[in-house]
Amino acid sequence: MTRNIDRREFLGTVGSAGAMLALGSVKEAEAAKKLGNIGLQLYTVRDDMKKDFHGTLAKVARIGYKEVEFAGYFDNDANVVRAALKMNGLTSPSAHIGFPVLGKQWDKVIEDSLTIGQKYVICPWIDEKLRTIDGYKQTAELFNKAGEQAKKAGLQFGYHNHDFEFPPVDGQVPYDLILKETDPKLVVMEMDVFWTEHGGKDPLAYFRKYPGRFPLLHIKDMDAKKNMTDVGKGVIPWKTILGKRSIAGTKHIFVEHDQPAEPFASIRDSYRYLSTLNV
Repeated sequence: MTRNIDRREFLGTVGSAGAMLALGSVKEAEAAKKLGNIGLQLYTVRDDMKKDFHGTLAKVARIGYKEVEFAGYFDNDANVVRAALKMNGLTSPSAHIGFPVLGKQWDKVIEDSLTIGQKYVICPWIDEKLRTIDGYKQTAELFNKAGEQAKKAGLQFGYHNHDFEFPPVDGQVPYDLILKETDPKLVVMEMDVFWTEHGGKDPLAYFRKYPGRFPLLHIKDMDAKKNMTDVGKGVIPWKTILGKRSIAGTKHIFVEHDQPAEPFASIRDSYRYLSTLNV
């Protein structure tokens, strides 16, 4: 049997539902606050950034992200980038800047980072030609020089790993070699947790061995077949890993997915998972 609902009762029902949704949003925000500001590596939405730089940043902000890490500025100068961030209530603590080439090009990288308000400039890749023991040692030396120049400008240089740094080369693990050969005051690590796990290593072991060396983390999940997936949909024990972030010295975390089928669905699902994670 059905009954008629008058306007006052209908509005009351809608109001209650709205309040419940609002309460859910508040709880989600409170949980996210416990974890800190959740960031996004914009490489995940790179195709959208190419098409609509400003609109994509707005969509990212509406999902709930507060921080973004750039992987290119898509022909926008640093002042435009800074204004776009401010307009959307975003900050950018860091950017991937390619392999450091010292000189005028490096000076420009530092200048742009300072204009945007970043604190970290991150090298995300080592060329395959340099993946020998001597090459890694030369790279570490270059990283120290890049880090010294960054520090003089008030920035921090860092390196982001993949999985190629973990198989031994001539009896040495390249990632360990980089950590040992670089000055902790000049070079920090942005650990990509997925690629570390994919390379067969335990992120927590590195946290314990090199405490405070990992101020930034890349957060993406791995399924049972070692494929990349959205955060919370795989097998990586995020509660355990993120629960030890104080040992790692982590200040910023960035969600990333290299090849998402639906980029915005992916970053939305990852944000929802992390925002409800009690760590």
